[in-house]
Amino acid sequence: MEFPETAEDGARLWATAQALARGAANVSAGDRPRVPPMLLFTDPERTPRPWKIAARMPAGSGVVYRHFGAGDALETAERLRAVTRERGMALLIGLDAELADRVGADGLHLPERALSAAYALSGRRPDWILTGAVHSVEAAKAVRDLDAVVLSPIFPAGGASASKAALGIKALAEASAHARIIALGGITAANTRALQGSGAYGLAAIGGIAGAFGA
Repeated sequence: MEFPETAEDGARLWATAQALARGAANVSAGDRPRVPPMLLFTDPERTPRPWKIAARMPAGSGVVYRHFGAGDALETAERLRAVTRERGMALLIGLDAELADRVGADGLHLPERALSAAYALSGRRPDWILTGAVHSVEAAKAVRDLDAVVLSPIFPAGGASASKAALGIKALAEASAHARIIALGGITAANTRALQGSGAYGLAAIGGIAGAFGA
C-alpha cells in the first residue's frame, strides 16, 4: 500500500482501524459487516476537495459525503463515486437518499435527528450500508436497524463538535459492548493507540484523515 507524504500517519490510522475491526467484541464469527473500519467524514470548509483525499486512501476504507445543501453536491458526489469505485472504497451519502440513489452510492449516513428513518430504509434498501450518528452512550444503546453507530466526540474536537464535551474512552467502551461503534471526534494518528482495547469496531475523522491522506 502506498501512502502520501504523511505515510506514517496514514499507515497508523489504517492499521488501527483494521485492528479494531478484527477485535471488536460485537463482531462474532461468521458475521462480516460491510461497514468500512475507517471513514472520512467530509466538511465543506475543512475538506473542500474530498475526492483528492479519497484518491489516496486505502482500499477497504470509505467516505461519508455530507453536502449540507451545497449547489455542487451532485458534481462532488459523482467525483467521489468515481474515485471510491476505482479504489475499492465505500461511499455513503449523508442523509440525502435521493442523491445516494442517483450516484449509486453504497449507503447512507443518518444524523441523530433522522435515525427514525433507519427501519424503513433498511427494508427498502437492504443492499445499502446504513450508519447513524449519536452523541451519548444512552443513544448508542437505543439505536436499531443500523450497520454501525458513529459515536462522537470521543476526544476534544473542532468544527461543529468544538462546544461538546469529549465522551472519552470509557464511554466508547461502554457503548461498544452494546453496538457496533465507530469512534469519531478529535481522532488523529497521534491518539489512535488509546482506541485499542475499547471494543470499538472502527474510527472516523475529518481533519485527522484529511491531514494524513490529503494531497
